[in-house]
Amino acid sequence: MDIQLKKKPWYVRYRFYIISAAVFAAIFIYALCLSLGPKRLNVGSDDITIATVEDGRFLEYVDAEGIVQPILTIKLNTTESGFVQQIVSEEGTMLKRGDTILVLSNPELLRAIDDEQDEWQRRQRTYEEGGIEMERKTIALRQQMLDGEYEMLTLRRRLDIAREEFRMGIKSKAELEVDEEEYLYKTRKHELQMQSLRHDSVSNQLQQRLYTSELESARKKYARSRQRTEGLVVTAPTDGQLSYLSVTPGQSVASGSSIGELKVLSGYKIHVALNEYYIDRIAAGLPANISYQNRDFALRVSKVVPEVKERSFDAELVFANASERADGNADSDTAPALPENIRIGKSYRVKIELGQPEAAIVIPRGDFFNYTGGRWIYRLSDDGQTAVRAEISIGRQNPRQFEVTSGLKAGDRVIVNGYERFGDAEQVRIK
Repeated sequence: MDIQLKKKPWYVRYRFYIISAAVFAAIFIYALCLSLGPKRLNVGSDDITIATVEDGRFLEYVDAEGIVQPILTIKLNTTESGFVQQIVSEEGTMLKRGDTILVLSNPELLRAIDDEQDEWQRRQRTYEEGGIEMERKTIALRQQMLDGEYEMLTLRRRLDIAREEFRMGIKSKAELEVDEEEYLYKTRKHELQMQSLRHDSVSNQLQQRLYTSELESARKKYARSRQRTEGLVVTAPTDGQLSYLSVTPGQSVASGSSIGELKVLSGYKIHVALNEYYIDRIAAGLPANISYQNRDFALRVSKVVPEVKERSFDAELVFANASERADGNADSDTAPALPENIRIGKSYRVKIELGQPEAAIVIPRGDFFNYTGGRWIYRLSDDGQTAVRAEISIGRQNPRQFEVTSGLKAGDRVIVNGYERFGDAEQVRIK
């Protein structure tokens, strides 16, 4: 006799399918929650840099590498052409003003000077001969004037005698009229003669001045020619170091050619190349400083070159105290000296101030700015175990700090470095 078995409930018969479906649903819900919820990332504390937001003093400045250069570099040029006869001073020689650097030879110039000398001597002879001739003419004119005056005096006496004789009845009236007409004629002739003699005298004076002017012109021309020989000797225009010389013995050098440089070492300046971002902020007169061996040395911007090349522009700075001492406005006993062992070509870190220190909320610089553009940063929770994104605004910046204008307060802790591994994570867990 068969026994009828009782049918099992459906949930017993399909229990494995139900369990599998429940597990799959749980996994799906978990994955959905992860995808819809904030993205999280686990990082080690050694892989990030944490900084504290401070309520401190912010100083906007530019930090750049500066190269020491001489205060002045003078180009050496020739004033005369010629061949290099002798090089007296070699490169690197310390020179005093007027020291000879090299000597040129120019035979054509020497011949021209001899020709000018001959011309001047010829003019001297002409002047002397002309002077003698003018003196002779002057004496002759004086003699003529004397003769004319004597003749008029004689005629006047003769006329007076004729008039007396007419009154005495010795001479007739016709004879007296003849004497008077002769005297009148001689008088007018004498006046014309005197006028001619005066014109001749003035002409002689003008001729004498012309001879004198020609002689002086020849003398000056000869003196200038002699002075050109000084240009054959190239000398140091001031004290300094001959940095380089670009000629060799026997070389032909044209007039006005650049043959070398002289570095004036009475002072130094610092040359810096700055990012074009600061071109509207840097101006002559801005204060700056360098730190060397735990000592600060004041500088000031002396020159700004407004031309931008390869996204940077050049500026020059001088030591403020050194320039004051040179002007006599500072006490040499109290003003700090230049850095020890300063040398041309040596580099220093230069800090150019763009304003005065001001109270601000600041954080140290970090790579977060490169990845977030300064729009947000990871801020740590109170327990320091997690960090989440916080919207912020960055104001001014310097090579060491950022000014935070909103989004953070003093005492907050933030992650400033390590953003290359965060991706788009919204929350960071710190192990």
